[in-house]
Amino acid sequence: MKKIRDAQTIIGMLEGGELAAALSGDITETLTKLKDLSDTMGRKAKVKGKVTLTLDFEVEAGSVNVLAGIDTKVPKAQRGSSFYWITDDGSLSTEHPQQTDMFSGPRSAAQQS
Repeated sequence: MKKIRDAQTIIGMLEGGELAAALSGDITETLTKLKDLSDTMGRKAKVKGKVTLTLDFEVEAGSVNVLAGIDTKVPKAQRGSSFYWITDDGSLSTEHPQQTDMFSGPRSAAQQS
């Protein structure tokens, strides 16, 4: 009777070795994404991610069925912001709605008496 007690061996055997390959791929992908995020955020920025392996065991009549799951978490890339003014009708404007445009050309001068 061959006994398997080592976690590395068990994980390596699950799903005919495909689980270990998928786990390795997810770890590499997560680290690549974290490095890319860190590079865009600056030298001292901390970026955290997580790869979780879950093993569910189902025992029945002296046998066990192992169901595995891999979950990865990586923060979303930070996006820039854009500033606009809101007009009275709810539109966006790049110009302050209460200021006149001094570059739009000459305006007619009103005659004062």
